[in-house]
Amino acid sequence: MKLSSTMFLRVVIYLMGFGVLALCAALLGEGFPNDGKGFAWFFVIPYLTVAPFLIVLWQTLKLLSYIDRGTAFSERSVKALKLIKYAAVTIGALYALILPTMYQAAQTEDAPGVMLIGLVLTCAPLAIGVFAAVLQKVLRSAIDIKSENDLTV
Repeated sequence: MKLSSTMFLRVVIYLMGFGVLALCAALLGEGFPNDGKGFAWFFVIPYLTVAPFLIVLWQTLKLLSYIDRGTAFSERSVKALKLIKYAAVTIGALYALILPTMYQAAQTEDAPGVMLIGLVLTCAPLAIGVFAAVLQKVLRSAIDIKSENDLTV
């Protein structure tokens, strides 16, 4: 398979990674407000989710390189999907930790959209984790079928 077929995805992944790192660097200079009401976690948790997010991007780049090399149906791909699953669930769990704080902020500021944003930030990574788990199982069964067919021939 040609490298150009996955080049667009690689560019998007690099742009996402650099964008998140630039946003973190820009917001780090602002400092964390701490008013004693727990709003500091509202600003700390997103920084804690950067590492799992970068792991997801790295594993996705590895999957794309496996696709380019023609080894997409391998144990390495299953392992990459497993790491994507765990990292995505970690991101969702970390954002779930600040849902009570987001609820408190929504009540204080009378902004119900804050809770919607919190739910999206929590559910989207969990959906990605579930999708990665399903892909992992499908890939595992495809590898098993392929190995059985190789043995019968």
